[in-house]
Amino acid sequence: MAEATQLMFSHAEVVTALIKQQGLHEGIWGLAINFGLAAANVGQTPDASDANPAAVVPILAIGLQRAEAVSNLAVDAAVANPA
Repeated sequence: MAEATQLMFSHAEVVTALIKQQGLHEGIWGLAINFGLAAANVGQTPDASDANPAAVVPILAIGLQRAEAVSNLAVDAAVANPA
């Protein structure tokens, strides 16, 4: 079998892993992502004769936030990580 070069996870799998890592056993927790915003002029040629203004949106942080209901973005800690 070939060696895996990429592993992908659903939003709920990421939330579940973070819930377990933080030792949370209660509450509904959802995925939280903080984005930044920057601007740049970008083009395909070295002399920038085709430059265009562009937005760059980096992911600054990934975490958990309390949620109202279980969804594809939110997990019940009591189910994912029982005490």
